[in-house]
Order: sequence, then structure tokens, then C-alpha cells
Amino acid sequence: MTTTSVTTTSAPAPGLVTERLRTLVAGIRETVDRGLPPEPTARLVAERLAPHLGAPDLLGAAQCEGDPDRYRQHVLHAEPDGGFSVVALVWLPGQSTPVHDHVSWCVTGVHRGEEHERRYQLVPDGTSARLLATEDVVNGPGAVAAFAPPGDIHSVRNGGEVTAVSIHVYGADITRLGTSIRRIYRLPMDADR
Repeated sequence: MTTTSVTTTSAPAPGLVTERLRTLVAGIRETVDRGLPPEPTARLVAERLAPHLGAPDLLGAAQCEGDPDRYRQHVLHAEPDGGFSVVALVWLPGQSTPVHDHVSWCVTGVHRGEEHERRYQLVPDGTSARLLATEDVVNGPGAVAAFAPPGDIHSVRNGGEVTAVSIHVYGADITRLGTSIRRIYRLPMDADR
């Protein structure tokens, strides 16, 4: 089943915030508060996230629940000043995103399972544009990626046999925005890689 919409939960109840998650959020806050440009911020946040991936005490059971109809987003934290958000995305086998980019810098880390990612480059084509697939990546447990617009066009899917859970940190308050996606691309694509 391939789906392109997302089910979103609101911020977690206080009892669902683990001590490890509090530690992670504090580290991200310290990094974001340095006021660096997006690319180095994302890279440093990725370093903060990596040691927590796969830890059994990072998420509660409810934060790892999927949705049979679409991938699910559990908001773990939204900074009060809008500086960043932390979410868990839960993907049942076959669930995917459309080709998209983001409203801000983003860091992703695979907590459990694997995510298949296809990265694209936007190529001018006369009076319009097309997408060129540049890389296919399989991100397994512990894999971390950091990126910042522009140049962050990709699609993600669970191509594995089991539920995948990933942690995403965005440089924006997605509880206010409703999504981290800036644009969904419906452009012609070069032949699949």
C-alpha cells in the first residue's frame, strides 16, 4: 500500500516524554541557540541525534504506532519559540511520501527498520523544469542525514518488511505549520535509476 498523506498527532502528554527524549531536546536546543546558518546547524543536530537512535528508552509504545492508511507523524516536541520540532515518523511496509522538499533545515535518523530514499535535483528545462534522480539510499538503523534547502528534494518509503520508525528534527514549529513539506513536486522526471 503506497500512500502520500500523513496522520499527525499533537504534542505528547507529559507522561510520554522520556528522560532520554528530554536529554535529546536539551542538546538540540543548545545547538540551535548557537544561531549558526542552516547547514551547520543541521549537521550539528545530526551529531546530537545519532547516539539516541535505537535506544529502547527514547520513545513510548504509543509513539511507535502506525496507521494502516498512511505514514504517521507523532509530534514529540515543539520548541515554544518555534525554533525547532522533533517528531517520530512511523511507516508500515509500503508507505511513502510524495517527492517533496522542506520548509527548513531537517535532520532524519532511523530508529528502527529501514527507509528507502530517492534524492532529486531540479533541472531547468526551457520554460519549465524536470527532476533528475541523483541517488538512491537505504537508511538502516542508526543512519542519520542532515540537509537544508535548497537541494533537499526527495521521496521516502518503507521498502522493508517491518514497521520503520524514524526521528525527524525540523528547524520550524510544524505544529503551527501543520507539515514540514514546503512543496510537492509533480514535474516530469528522468527515467528511473
